[in-house]
Amino acid sequence: MATTEVIQVQEYRARVPWDRGLSLQDKAREIGVDFDRFIAGLARQATDTEMAAELDIPPEAVANLRRHFQHYGLHSVEGQD
Repeated sequence: MATTEVIQVQEYRARVPWDRGLSLQDKAREIGVDFDRFIAGLARQATDTEMAAELDIPPEAVANLRRHFQHYGLHSVEGQD
């Protein structure tokens, strides 16, 4: 009697890390912010208002970059290894 094997096909997902979105550095560059100065502000725990004055951007832009950093870190790369 022959044995029949049932192979369940699962959704294939690439195992190579693909970029999910812009990195924090890309976002900073996009709005004209010096990335190193932004990171230095985070490191010394400057407020959004302080950093906005130093970087000459609105506090809301600093808050957006800070949220990105807190949620995704420096890079937004997803993948399976």
